[in-house]
Amino acid sequence: MKEPDVTSAATGRAVRFEAFGGPEALGVREVPVPHPGPGQIRVRVTAAGLNPMDWFMTSDAETAARFGLSLPCGFGTDYAGIVDQVGPGVTGFAAGDRVFGGVLSRAVADHVLVDVAGTIARGGEALHTPDGVDDRTAATLAIAGRTAAAALAVVDPGPQDTVLIGGAGGGVGVFAVQLARLAGARVIGTGSATSADALRDLGAEPVTYGDGLADRVRALAPGGVTAVMDLHGTDTVRVGRELGVPDERITLIAAQVDGITSANGATTTPGALEEIARLVAAGRIRVPIAATFPIERIRAAAELQAGRHVHGKVVIDL
Repeated sequence: MKEPDVTSAATGRAVRFEAFGGPEALGVREVPVPHPGPGQIRVRVTAAGLNPMDWFMTSDAETAARFGLSLPCGFGTDYAGIVDQVGPGVTGFAAGDRVFGGVLSRAVADHVLVDVAGTIARGGEALHTPDGVDDRTAATLAIAGRTAAAALAVVDPGPQDTVLIGGAGGGVGVFAVQLARLAGARVIGTGSATSADALRDLGAEPVTYGDGLADRVRALAPGGVTAVMDLHGTDTVRVGRELGVPDERITLIAAQVDGITSANGATTTPGALEEIARLVAAGRIRVPIAATFPIERIRAAAELQAGRHVHGKVVIDL
Protein backbone atom coordinates (compact mmCIF):
# COMPACT_ATOMS: atom_id res chain seq x y z
CA MET A 1 0.00 0.00 0.00
CA LYS A 2 1.16 3.51 -0.75
CA GLU A 3 1.74 5.98 2.04
CA PRO A 4 -1.37 8.04 2.80
CA ASP A 5 -1.51 11.63 1.62
CA VAL A 6 -2.15 13.72 4.73
CA THR A 7 -2.09 17.06 2.93
CA SER A 8 -5.23 19.14 2.58
CA ALA A 9 -7.44 18.30 -0.38
CA ALA A 10 -10.82 19.61 -1.47
CA THR A 11 -12.21 16.26 -2.55
CA GLY A 12 -11.56 12.58 -2.06
CA ARG A 13 -12.89 9.24 -3.26
CA ALA A 14 -15.76 7.44 -1.60
CA VAL A 15 -17.89 4.44 -2.57
CA ARG A 16 -21.54 5.42 -2.79
CA PHE A 17 -24.92 3.87 -3.42
CA GLU A 18 -27.22 6.15 -5.39
CA ALA A 19 -29.81 3.34 -5.19
CA PHE A 20 -29.77 0.35 -2.86
CA GLY A 21 -28.96 -3.03 -4.36
CA GLY A 22 -26.14 -5.46 -5.00
CA PRO A 23 -22.55 -4.87 -6.11
CA GLU A 24 -23.78 -3.53 -9.45
CA ALA A 25 -25.19 -0.49 -7.64
CA LEU A 26 -21.81 0.53 -6.18
CA GLY A 27 -19.87 3.43 -7.62
CA VAL A 28 -16.78 5.49 -6.75
CA ARG A 29 -17.51 9.21 -6.40
CA GLU A 30 -15.50 12.35 -5.75
CA VAL A 31 -16.89 13.88 -2.54
CA PRO A 32 -15.93 16.88 -0.39
CA VAL A 33 -13.30 16.02 2.22
CA PRO A 34 -14.97 16.33 5.66
CA HIS A 35 -13.55 18.29 8.56
CA PRO A 36 -13.78 17.12 12.18
CA GLY A 37 -16.04 18.87 14.63
CA PRO A 38 -15.83 18.80 18.43
CA GLY A 39 -14.99 15.34 19.73
CA GLN A 40 -14.13 14.01 16.26
CA ILE A 41 -11.04 12.88 14.42
CA ARG A 42 -10.54 12.60 10.69
CA VAL A 43 -8.86 9.44 9.47
CA ARG A 44 -7.08 9.07 6.16
CA VAL A 45 -8.17 5.51 5.38
CA THR A 46 -5.52 3.19 3.99
CA ALA A 47 -7.47 -0.08 4.02
CA ALA A 48 -11.11 -1.15 4.44
CA GLY A 49 -12.16 -4.71 5.22
CA LEU A 50 -15.40 -6.14 3.82
CA ASN A 51 -17.97 -8.21 5.72
CA PRO A 52 -21.19 -10.00 4.71
CA MET A 53 -23.17 -7.44 6.72
CA ASP A 54 -21.97 -4.68 4.37
CA TRP A 55 -23.96 -5.88 1.39
CA PHE A 56 -26.81 -7.26 3.51
CA MET A 57 -27.49 -3.86 5.10
CA THR A 58 -27.61 -2.07 1.76
CA SER A 59 -29.42 -4.70 -0.30
CA ASP A 60 -32.77 -2.87 -0.26
CA ALA A 61 -34.36 0.23 1.23
CA GLU A 62 -36.33 -1.63 3.91
CA THR A 63 -33.25 -3.42 5.27
CA ALA A 64 -31.17 -0.23 5.09
CA ALA A 65 -33.78 1.65 7.11
CA ARG A 66 -33.47 -0.92 9.92
CA PHE A 67 -29.84 0.15 10.25
CA GLY A 68 -30.60 3.85 9.99
CA LEU A 69 -29.20 4.15 6.46
CA SER A 70 -30.61 6.33 3.70
CA LEU A 71 -29.50 7.45 0.24
CA PRO A 72 -26.97 8.51 -0.84
CA CYS A 73 -25.20 5.89 1.26
CA GLY A 74 -21.63 4.75 1.71
CA PHE A 75 -20.33 1.19 1.90
CA GLY A 76 -18.17 -0.88 4.23
CA THR A 77 -17.65 -0.66 7.97
CA ASP A 78 -14.15 -1.87 8.95
CA TYR A 79 -11.29 0.54 8.36
CA ALA A 80 -7.68 1.28 9.25
CA GLY A 81 -5.61 4.37 8.61
CA ILE A 82 -3.88 7.41 10.05
CA VAL A 83 -5.36 10.35 11.94
CA ASP A 84 -4.79 13.47 9.86
CA GLN A 85 -6.96 16.03 11.66
CA VAL A 86 -8.19 16.32 15.26
CA GLY A 87 -11.26 18.28 16.28
CA PRO A 88 -11.69 20.50 19.36
CA GLY A 89 -11.79 18.76 22.71
CA VAL A 90 -10.27 15.48 21.54
CA THR A 91 -7.78 13.79 23.86
CA GLY A 92 -5.97 10.51 23.37
CA PHE A 93 -5.49 10.94 19.62
CA ALA A 94 -3.11 13.10 17.61
CA ALA A 95 -2.34 13.64 13.95
CA GLY A 96 -0.13 10.82 12.74
CA ASP A 97 -1.60 8.15 15.04
CA ARG A 98 -2.37 4.81 13.42
CA VAL A 99 -5.95 3.75 14.17
CA PHE A 100 -8.52 1.10 13.26
CA GLY A 101 -12.16 0.44 14.00
CA GLY A 102 -15.60 0.63 12.43
CA VAL A 103 -17.81 3.31 10.88
CA LEU A 104 -21.18 1.95 9.82
CA SER A 105 -21.49 1.77 6.02
CA ARG A 106 -18.95 4.51 5.19
CA ALA A 107 -15.49 2.95 5.53
CA VAL A 108 -14.59 2.63 1.85
CA ALA A 109 -13.54 6.24 1.40
CA ASP A 110 -10.33 8.23 1.44
CA HIS A 111 -11.42 10.02 4.64
CA VAL A 112 -13.84 9.20 7.45
CA LEU A 113 -14.89 11.19 10.49
CA VAL A 114 -14.99 9.29 13.78
CA ASP A 115 -16.53 10.33 17.09
CA VAL A 116 -13.92 9.34 19.64
CA ALA A 117 -16.67 8.61 22.19
CA GLY A 118 -18.90 6.86 19.65
CA THR A 119 -19.74 3.31 18.67
CA ILE A 120 -19.66 1.57 15.30
CA ALA A 121 -23.36 2.25 14.84
CA ARG A 122 -23.30 5.79 16.24
CA GLY A 123 -20.49 8.02 15.12
CA GLY A 124 -17.91 5.29 14.62
CA GLU A 125 -15.10 4.00 16.78
CA ALA A 126 -11.33 4.41 16.73
CA LEU A 127 -8.73 2.31 18.51
CA HIS A 128 -4.97 2.66 18.38
CA THR A 129 -3.39 0.12 16.02
CA PRO A 130 -0.75 -1.87 17.90
CA ASP A 131 2.80 -1.99 16.59
CA GLY A 132 3.24 -5.18 14.62
CA VAL A 133 -0.24 -5.08 13.05
CA ASP A 134 -0.26 -3.83 9.46
CA ASP A 135 -3.15 -1.73 8.18
CA ARG A 136 -4.64 -4.42 5.95
CA THR A 137 -4.89 -6.76 8.91
CA ALA A 138 -6.15 -4.04 11.25
CA ALA A 139 -8.90 -3.29 8.72
CA THR A 140 -10.32 -6.81 9.18
CA LEU A 141 -10.70 -6.82 12.95
CA ALA A 142 -13.67 -4.72 14.06
CA ILE A 143 -16.79 -6.59 12.92
CA ALA A 144 -15.47 -10.14 12.61
CA GLY A 145 -13.32 -9.94 15.73
CA ARG A 146 -16.11 -8.52 17.86
CA THR A 147 -18.62 -11.07 16.56
CA ALA A 148 -16.29 -14.01 17.16
CA ALA A 149 -15.55 -12.81 20.70
CA ALA A 150 -19.29 -12.48 21.40
CA ALA A 151 -19.94 -16.01 20.12
CA LEU A 152 -17.17 -17.42 22.30
CA ALA A 153 -18.55 -15.61 25.33
CA VAL A 154 -21.86 -17.45 24.88
CA VAL A 155 -20.43 -20.98 24.75
CA ASP A 156 -17.34 -20.27 26.92
CA PRO A 157 -15.08 -23.04 25.58
CA GLY A 158 -12.25 -24.54 27.59
CA PRO A 159 -9.76 -27.42 27.53
CA GLN A 160 -12.51 -29.94 28.27
CA ASP A 161 -14.53 -28.97 25.19
CA THR A 162 -14.89 -30.16 21.62
CA VAL A 163 -16.41 -27.26 19.69
CA LEU A 164 -18.17 -27.59 16.34
CA ILE A 165 -17.93 -24.36 14.33
CA GLY A 166 -20.13 -23.99 11.27
CA GLY A 167 -18.70 -21.71 8.59
CA ALA A 168 -15.26 -21.95 10.17
CA GLY A 169 -13.40 -20.65 7.13
CA GLY A 170 -15.33 -17.40 6.82
CA GLY A 171 -14.41 -13.99 8.15
CA VAL A 172 -15.78 -14.57 11.65
CA GLY A 173 -14.68 -18.20 11.65
CA VAL A 174 -11.04 -17.23 11.18
CA PHE A 175 -11.17 -15.56 14.60
CA ALA A 176 -13.55 -17.97 16.32
CA VAL A 177 -11.44 -21.03 15.51
CA GLN A 178 -8.24 -19.46 16.80
CA LEU A 179 -9.85 -17.98 19.93
CA ALA A 180 -11.38 -21.36 20.80
CA ARG A 181 -8.02 -23.05 20.28
CA LEU A 182 -6.32 -20.44 22.50
CA ALA A 183 -8.91 -21.31 25.16
CA GLY A 184 -7.70 -24.91 24.96
CA ALA A 185 -10.67 -26.42 23.12
CA ARG A 186 -10.58 -28.97 20.35
CA VAL A 187 -12.21 -27.44 17.25
CA ILE A 188 -14.03 -29.17 14.40
CA GLY A 189 -14.78 -26.72 11.59
CA THR A 190 -17.24 -27.12 8.73
CA GLY A 191 -16.41 -25.99 5.24
CA SER A 192 -16.17 -27.07 1.64
CA ALA A 193 -13.78 -29.78 0.56
CA THR A 194 -11.48 -27.10 -0.87
CA SER A 195 -11.24 -25.30 2.48
CA ALA A 196 -9.78 -28.27 4.39
CA ASP A 197 -6.16 -27.13 4.27
CA ALA A 198 -7.09 -23.58 5.25
CA LEU A 199 -9.03 -24.85 8.26
CA ARG A 200 -6.14 -27.06 9.35
CA ASP A 201 -3.84 -24.06 9.15
CA LEU A 202 -6.10 -22.25 11.60
CA GLY A 203 -6.05 -25.17 14.02
CA ALA A 204 -9.40 -26.78 13.20
CA GLU A 205 -10.14 -30.33 12.14
CA PRO A 206 -12.06 -29.94 8.86
CA VAL A 207 -15.37 -31.60 8.07
CA THR A 208 -17.47 -30.98 4.97
CA TYR A 209 -20.86 -29.39 5.51
CA GLY A 210 -24.12 -30.67 4.00
CA ASP A 211 -26.16 -33.85 4.28
CA GLY A 212 -24.65 -36.38 6.66
CA LEU A 213 -22.75 -33.79 8.71
CA ALA A 214 -23.87 -35.26 12.02
CA ASP A 215 -22.52 -38.69 11.08
CA ARG A 216 -19.21 -37.23 9.91
CA VAL A 217 -18.85 -35.32 13.18
CA ARG A 218 -19.63 -38.45 15.19
CA ALA A 219 -16.87 -40.28 13.32
CA LEU A 220 -14.40 -37.48 14.11
CA ALA A 221 -15.49 -37.09 17.73
CA PRO A 222 -16.93 -40.33 19.09
CA GLY A 223 -16.74 -38.84 22.57
CA GLY A 224 -19.20 -36.16 21.53
CA VAL A 225 -19.36 -32.44 20.85
CA THR A 226 -19.90 -30.12 23.81
CA ALA A 227 -20.43 -26.70 22.16
CA VAL A 228 -21.54 -25.31 18.81
CA MET A 229 -21.06 -21.98 17.02
CA ASP A 230 -23.03 -21.57 13.79
CA LEU A 231 -21.44 -18.72 11.84
CA HIS A 232 -23.34 -19.19 8.59
CA GLY A 233 -27.02 -20.01 9.10
CA THR A 234 -28.90 -22.59 11.18
CA ASP A 235 -27.78 -25.97 9.80
CA THR A 236 -25.01 -26.37 12.39
CA VAL A 237 -27.46 -25.49 15.16
CA ARG A 238 -29.71 -28.31 13.99
CA VAL A 239 -26.77 -30.74 13.86
CA GLY A 240 -25.62 -29.66 17.32
CA ARG A 241 -29.03 -30.45 18.76
CA GLU A 242 -29.02 -33.79 16.93
CA LEU A 243 -25.67 -34.53 18.59
CA GLY A 244 -27.15 -33.76 22.01
CA VAL A 245 -25.49 -30.40 22.67
CA PRO A 246 -27.64 -28.41 25.13
CA ASP A 247 -29.12 -25.16 23.84
CA GLU A 248 -27.20 -23.05 26.33
CA ARG A 249 -23.94 -24.16 24.69
CA ILE A 250 -25.04 -23.33 21.15
CA THR A 251 -24.90 -19.92 19.52
CA LEU A 252 -25.38 -18.42 16.06
CA ILE A 253 -24.78 -15.06 14.42
CA ALA A 254 -26.75 -14.92 11.17
CA ALA A 255 -30.27 -16.00 12.19
CA GLN A 256 -32.63 -16.49 15.11
CA VAL A 257 -33.62 -19.86 16.57
CA ASP A 258 -35.96 -20.24 19.54
CA GLY A 259 -34.05 -21.27 22.64
CA ILE A 260 -30.63 -20.36 21.21
CA THR A 261 -28.71 -17.27 22.31
CA SER A 262 -27.54 -15.30 19.28
CA ALA A 263 -24.29 -13.33 19.31
CA ASN A 264 -23.27 -10.13 17.58
CA GLY A 265 -20.61 -7.48 17.88
CA ALA A 266 -22.87 -5.21 19.92
CA THR A 267 -22.86 -7.75 22.76
CA THR A 268 -19.06 -8.08 22.93
CA THR A 269 -17.54 -7.50 26.33
CA PRO A 270 -15.50 -4.29 26.72
CA GLY A 271 -11.87 -4.70 25.74
CA ALA A 272 -12.44 -7.80 23.60
CA LEU A 273 -11.40 -6.15 20.35
CA GLU A 274 -8.31 -4.59 21.92
CA GLU A 275 -7.33 -8.05 23.20
CA ILE A 276 -7.75 -9.57 19.74
CA ALA A 277 -5.52 -6.83 18.29
CA ARG A 278 -2.89 -7.59 20.94
CA LEU A 279 -3.06 -11.30 20.09
CA VAL A 280 -2.56 -10.47 16.41
CA ALA A 281 0.40 -8.24 17.25
CA ALA A 282 1.91 -11.04 19.34
CA GLY A 283 1.53 -13.54 16.47
CA ARG A 284 -0.97 -15.68 18.38
CA ILE A 285 -3.80 -14.94 15.96
CA ARG A 286 -3.23 -14.58 12.25
CA VAL A 287 -5.68 -13.20 9.74
CA PRO A 288 -5.56 -14.72 6.26
CA ILE A 289 -6.20 -12.08 3.61
CA ALA A 290 -7.98 -13.85 0.77
CA ALA A 291 -7.86 -10.97 -1.70
CA THR A 292 -7.11 -7.25 -1.98
CA PHE A 293 -8.61 -4.81 -4.47
CA PRO A 294 -8.11 -1.14 -5.31
CA ILE A 295 -11.15 1.05 -4.63
CA GLU A 296 -11.81 1.26 -8.37
CA ARG A 297 -12.62 -2.48 -8.33
CA ILE A 298 -15.14 -2.26 -5.50
CA ARG A 299 -17.80 -4.13 -7.47
CA ALA A 300 -15.55 -7.14 -8.03
CA ALA A 301 -14.53 -7.12 -4.37
CA ALA A 302 -18.15 -6.97 -3.20
CA GLU A 303 -19.13 -9.78 -5.56
CA LEU A 304 -16.37 -11.98 -4.17
CA GLN A 305 -17.39 -11.21 -0.59
CA ALA A 306 -21.10 -11.72 -1.30
CA GLY A 307 -20.39 -15.19 -2.68
CA ARG A 308 -19.68 -16.38 0.90
CA HIS A 309 -16.98 -18.80 -0.30
CA VAL A 310 -13.91 -16.75 0.60
CA HIS A 311 -11.30 -18.40 2.82
CA GLY A 312 -10.29 -15.35 4.85
CA LYS A 313 -10.89 -11.63 4.46
CA VAL A 314 -11.37 -9.30 1.50
CA VAL A 315 -9.69 -5.88 1.80
CA ILE A 316 -9.91 -2.67 -0.22
CA ASP A 317 -6.67 -0.68 -0.55
CA LEU A 318 -6.98 3.10 -0.65
